[in-house]
Amino acid sequence: MVFFPAATLAIAISPLLAAATPLEARQTCSTGAIQCCQQTTSAASASGAALLGLLGIVVQDANVLLGVDCSPISVVGVGNSGACSANTVCCEDSSHGGLVSIGCLPISL
Repeated sequence: MVFFPAATLAIAISPLLAAATPLEARQTCSTGAIQCCQQTTSAASASGAALLGLLGIVVQDANVLLGVDCSPISVVGVGNSGACSANTVCCEDSSHGGLVSIGCLPISL
């Protein structure tokens, strides 16, 4: 019977194939760490311009997306450890203590 040896071989090598191609959860993107921001807004919007003005931050591109009230998240783990109920983004500049992140791109986990 040809079916039996082929099926046996497929079952026998499946763990090897799974080990050869592990799935890794993404924790970073090309611009930085994945963050959960409570709000995103354009730097040109009234609220974005006001926030940048209060913090004394100057951006070159008024169309850049800002993340407001951001915190880093981890997508590794079980349950809700990587959950973000707001806006999941990657930002170029997160050096302002989480209050505002600059150059953000929305992502899906």
